[in-house]
Amino acid sequence: MESEIKKIVKKLKNSKYCVALTGAGISTESGIPDFRSKDSGIYNYVSENVFSIELFYTQPEIFYNFARKWLAQVITKKPNKAHYALAKLENKGILKCIITQNIDGLHHKAGSQKVYEVHGNIRTSHCLKCGKEFDFTYVKNELIDKNNIPVKCNLCGGIIKPDVVFFGEQLPQDFMSAIEESKKADLMLVLGTSLTVYPVAMLPEYCDGELIIINNEPTPLDSRATVVINKPLGETFELIEMELAHVADYFV
Repeated sequence: MESEIKKIVKKLKNSKYCVALTGAGISTESGIPDFRSKDSGIYNYVSENVFSIELFYTQPEIFYNFARKWLAQVITKKPNKAHYALAKLENKGILKCIITQNIDGLHHKAGSQKVYEVHGNIRTSHCLKCGKEFDFTYVKNELIDKNNIPVKCNLCGGIIKPDVVFFGEQLPQDFMSAIEESKKADLMLVLGTSLTVYPVAMLPEYCDGELIIINNEPTPLDSRATVVINKPLGETFELIEMELAHVADYFV
């Protein structure tokens, strides 16, 4: 694996516009379960219908009963070595942006600034009736502390929906921005994603530059990638940081 690490560092050093695409695999290393894993995925015990926008409109309590347990777990989790390494790469000007499928906000917590959240986020929510915006603290207090299900607007009493993308909804503007970033990239780091969830799995196809894929399992684009590493992200980025530290003016 040493040769692959050296090759990654060389590509990072020579890149003019590097972007990262992250999936659930970066968050599982922080203890947040993904959705589709065979043994530990959320869909092993929750139906996909829980995330249907049509069901949310008619029976929002079904989603919120799940969300109460999930949020109580997520808010205790912290960014891991891979999150912090990406933030440092951005700070050094090597990484131009992060495109993420994750809604947990761990990239922001790690200090990343330019993050495109193509499946939305849990930091904000909106009332479906009057449109008022709510921050995460309000939803947390209502849902976890007070057990008010479903969460309702304190202005008009309407149902509050988190700003995450449900099945049946269009992707946010961040997705269009992610396409443009992918087109500009001469190097894309594909991290912790199986590249099987569309349309996000299409983003590497917009990149005419090189791909570096780090994921525990093979992906459909491995044959196109310059480097493929099937190891944990935290472990891999620790090695990348060590190698970068030897490159003058890059990772001091």
